[in-house]
Amino acid sequence: MGNDKMNKPAMPDEAPVMEPQRQFYYIERAKELVSERAKKCGHPLTFHVETFGCQMNARDSEKLRGILDTIGFVPVDTENADFVIYNTCTVRENANNKVYGRLGTLSSYKKKNPNMMIALCGCMMQEQHVVEKLRMSYRFVNLVFGTHNIFKFAELIVHAMTSDEMVIDIWDETSQIVEDLPVERKYHFKSGVNIMFGCNNFCSYCIVPYVRGRERSREPKDIIREIEHLVADGVVEVMLLGQNVNSYGKNLDHPITFAQLLREIEKIEGLKRIRFMTSHPKDLSDELIEVMAASDKICKHMHLPLQSGSSRILKEMNRHYDKEQYLLLVDKLRKAIPDIAITTDIIVGFPGETKEDALETLDVVRKVRYDSAFTFIYSKRSGTPAAKMENQVPEDEVKENFDMILKEVQSIACEKAMELEGKILPVLVEQINEQDDTLVTGRLSNNSVVHLNGDASMIGTIVNVELTECKGFYYLGRVPEEVL
Repeated sequence: MGNDKMNKPAMPDEAPVMEPQRQFYYIERAKELVSERAKKCGHPLTFHVETFGCQMNARDSEKLRGILDTIGFVPVDTENADFVIYNTCTVRENANNKVYGRLGTLSSYKKKNPNMMIALCGCMMQEQHVVEKLRMSYRFVNLVFGTHNIFKFAELIVHAMTSDEMVIDIWDETSQIVEDLPVERKYHFKSGVNIMFGCNNFCSYCIVPYVRGRERSREPKDIIREIEHLVADGVVEVMLLGQNVNSYGKNLDHPITFAQLLREIEKIEGLKRIRFMTSHPKDLSDELIEVMAASDKICKHMHLPLQSGSSRILKEMNRHYDKEQYLLLVDKLRKAIPDIAITTDIIVGFPGETKEDALETLDVVRKVRYDSAFTFIYSKRSGTPAAKMENQVPEDEVKENFDMILKEVQSIACEKAMELEGKILPVLVEQINEQDDTLVTGRLSNNSVVHLNGDASMIGTIVNVELTECKGFYYLGRVPEEVL
């Protein structure tokens, strides 16, 4: 595991006002409290972080783990731990219900271990009705905070460990970006890097802008410095993260485009691969396509959410592009980067969607020929404009259209995957295979999974692999003898 350790200043007697110095002060204070409690308990204190949701959440959880590790907690794979934190998602209503269900299990653990601490953070906590429900019905939870103040985790831990009351700290919004704190990475050779936070798009079905706030871009120099630090620590691949990376830099004092940022990141020596997500079609620029086409480091993969192939439905969704504009973008990408893999998100059953609208989506699927697609049945999300729309589609009709589109998506994805069988392509080896420890598992530039013979010494390296057999959504491969 990679542990990004920052040089911290000498500790003052009182908590500084400025960040991140304030958090380093609270890290030291938390270390003392954890050490004292561990002595009383007679064993090292354990922690477990459970992540729900997107890669932004996964990156946030690495920050939580970094703090917990630094202050003296020991990670375990069970929720029967001394400190359990749920980093929540709220994109769909059932994500919330899942968390409430899991809290019931934690309650029974806490009865057996009264010193156990339970924390909830993430997007779900940005909803006022959720916090009120926790306050009324889940009094055993120790700490509740949201998406905007995750950098305050050490400070909040200190408050929670020294208080008998539930500590709740939710910010409606923020302009602050504080990143220079400990991070415990899942992989030593690859890492997510936040380049921006929030979203300005307000798609009519989506809760994200309400819980993640408006767009805030990090300064390019801070992003470059973080990636340089990661590369020095053994990272060969970064995933640049933002709700819409294509609109990066617009709100900076000295505006810069996402394509310009990529050009600067490309210059970092030792960095082998650059990925990014998510790209909104409405502002995917010709400049970005040009930079991708000319790059040896940017992966040949574009996740370009479609959501619907119907221009009428796209307008209702507030997506700011139509079917023709989307297909034109795909055409530009394919002409500039012939071997690019294009993946997408599709929502079936948006309010008012007819069979004709679903057939428009099917038409786009056939024309684009996606390498894969996350295909969802529309889920009414309270708090969004779409939830108030009256013409909700009957369940049986949605299911019929969903099955039709999914079948075509899977059929085409299988055909696309077969095209690479027999080719020799570079694979970043990521881990020992979970089912067979004589194999290792890695990813192609296009993000496809490959299983091949190998051992732990290959993890974190990029090797040329012959794709001997396509298994539909993954490959079996071998390292050619001339490479060995």
